[in-house]
Amino acid sequence: MLSQTIIFAVFILLATECTVSSSFTLVMMGAKRGKGNLKKGLDSSSSKSKPSTVSSLNQGRGQEITGVSLPAQGTVKGWEFGANKRLACANVEDNFYVVQGECPRCGFDLFKGDIVTDPAFGDNPSDLPRIACPTCATTFSLRTGKHGPALKRTGLAGFVGGLAKTATVNDASADAKSFMITIDQDSGRVFLKER
Repeated sequence: MLSQTIIFAVFILLATECTVSSSFTLVMMGAKRGKGNLKKGLDSSSSKSKPSTVSSLNQGRGQEITGVSLPAQGTVKGWEFGANKRLACANVEDNFYVVQGECPRCGFDLFKGDIVTDPAFGDNPSDLPRIACPTCATTFSLRTGKHGPALKRTGLAGFVGGLAKTATVNDASADAKSFMITIDQDSGRVFLKER
């Protein structure tokens, strides 16, 4: 019995000593001292120099984009930049238009869609040209990104489009983001900014 009591006492002593020895002291180190420096360092709105916005970059032409090739006449080309930022660029009669790369309704790639230039298509001719999503067939103005009437498809594409429209009925009135593209004729540099 005495040996069990001694073992228990040694166990308690070791447990207590381990707890005491596991404590630590936190020391904050840094060049800036004073009240509120952490908040100032994390809050971008409190910085003294104001960062330039995309709309004021490059004489108002927007962000320069590199490593892309422009699409040929009558085609659409997909561009992808960092963190899954995708865009669809279309060339219609040597005018370039850019909208977001994924359909706001079903999420499929718009750059795989069809360009619609028929003046009889849609209610507003100023929204032409349009791009039709290859999955749900919803059209979007390449000028403004506004959604419009669906492109009529037949066969399997029409069947899949009908399923996609039914599954995404809540996003039926979503518009695509549109971008203004500027090409410097002298240097060939391409600039892009959101409308």
